Amino acid sequence: MIHNPKMYRTMPVGIVLRKAPGVTRWVKWHWTASAVLPGAGPADWRELRREGEAVEYHAATKVLELHGADTEAYLHGQTAEVPSIYVVMREGEGDVPLDIVLVTASPYEAQDYTDSGEEIVEKVPMPNGLVAWVREFVEEFHQEEAFIKRKRDKKNIDLREDGIGDPRIGKVEDVYASPALKRRRLQ
Repeated sequence: MIHNPKMYRTMPVGIVLRKAPGVTRWVKWHWTASAVLPGAGPADWRELRREGEAVEYHAATKVLELHGADTEAYLHGQTAEVPSIYVVMREGEGDVPLDIVLVTASPYEAQDYTDSGEEIVEKVPMPNGLVAWVREFVEEFHQEEAFIKRKRDKKNIDLREDGIGDPRIGKVEDVYASPALKRRRLQ
């Protein structure tokens, strides 16, 4: 896909994951995406804060991409009560509990990832600076699509067909004849 560089923006975004004790005996730890850090540098599970057993990590930094073709989705996300960023994660392999797959400002793209059931999608409130950055992009590139009402064709749909059988066969046993036609033949 070739994209116009004028209709494309990127920003590194750090993902903060919170590890807290589970509330049931079956789940030892509960993981959530608790914040995003716009413009963050590289990270690899750096501990940021500890409160008792709860720990917050700067787990990874992913690139947030805005595309001119997706401005309707960004606009939808911006008009929500709480504008949010969506963090898509999978269960990690090896020492890492979760792999960060994607960070997106599009609620439509985030919804696509929920369909498989393999990914974990977390909704994280956008910091004010990030809200302004996305809003500026939408204002610059969003174009309303004109609603075009579909027109009916001129075909008359009120015509009645009394049966689709072979008209040369005039028997009562004609399986294709309509019930009304059969009744008329019997009278």
